Amino acid sequence: MKKIYSLSFSLFLLTTVCFAEISKKEKKALMDFYTSTNGQHWVKKWDLKKPVSQWYGVKVVDDKVVEINLFHNNLMGPISSEIGKLEHLEVLNLAFNSLTGNFPQEIASLNNLKVLKLEMNRLKGELPMEIGNLYQLEELSAFNNFLTGKIPATVGNLRGLKILNLSSNNFYGDIPSSLGQLTQLETLGLFENKLEGAIPNDMGNLSNLKELVLANNNLNGEIPSEFAQLASLEVFQIQNNNFSSFKALEFLETKEYLVFDYDKDDRKLEFKDINFSKTKMADTKFEDDIEE
Repeated sequence: MKKIYSLSFSLFLLTTVCFAEISKKEKKALMDFYTSTNGQHWVKKWDLKKPVSQWYGVKVVDDKVVEINLFHNNLMGPISSEIGKLEHLEVLNLAFNSLTGNFPQEIASLNNLKVLKLEMNRLKGELPMEIGNLYQLEELSAFNNFLTGKIPATVGNLRGLKILNLSSNNFYGDIPSSLGQLTQLETLGLFENKLEGAIPNDMGNLSNLKELVLANNNLNGEIPSEFAQLASLEVFQIQNNNFSSFKALEFLETKEYLVFDYDKDDRKLEFKDINFSKTKMADTKFEDDIEE
């Protein structure tokens, strides 16, 4: 009898593990997200009758949603504010869709987030100051949207950040000097915005930086002499700005680069095609009249 009881209890535990499900709060958050982004029109839809762990692009670990990867899946509409309730999320990849509405403030509450990819959508609004609370973040990519406002100085709190790409948006104002604190940064893309003022000297601290793309802005002043410390640079583009002097770049011209562009001596050089596989950015924006 004891053996039969033991076997039955073991089978019960196995069944419980196999069919364990995420919390009601997380499932509701996913359902709201599915509805707000027109899930019925996705390329690969969720079968809501199946366990969440079997939904396309959703990764569940220990009964918690840790990843949503819906890259290029025809998502349309705003991102539900309920996204903030997926508190265990580590990866959120919604790139190359047709998402609209403002950048969700609630994303800034996802304290476990390591990868946030929202590029090639139609998101508006500003990056919240609270974005600096995502201390685990290693990649923040939101290029080719309609984001505006100033780049929050709190981005400098993201000390583990390796990729920051906010290119092809409508950001304005100065580049925050706090970006110089991102010493793990390997890619910085701020191409095609409305940024102005001088490049902060503190950016010379980014010794691991391989790609620096600041082209097509309204930056001015002199190139910081601290750029001599950027020994890892492979891609460097600052053309189509209003710099007053390039004297500090003399030391860079002796290096070998994959891409090296600037407006030498105020004579505009021919604009080179950006190697998108390297710089992870695009040179065009979505227009309002794009056909769906």
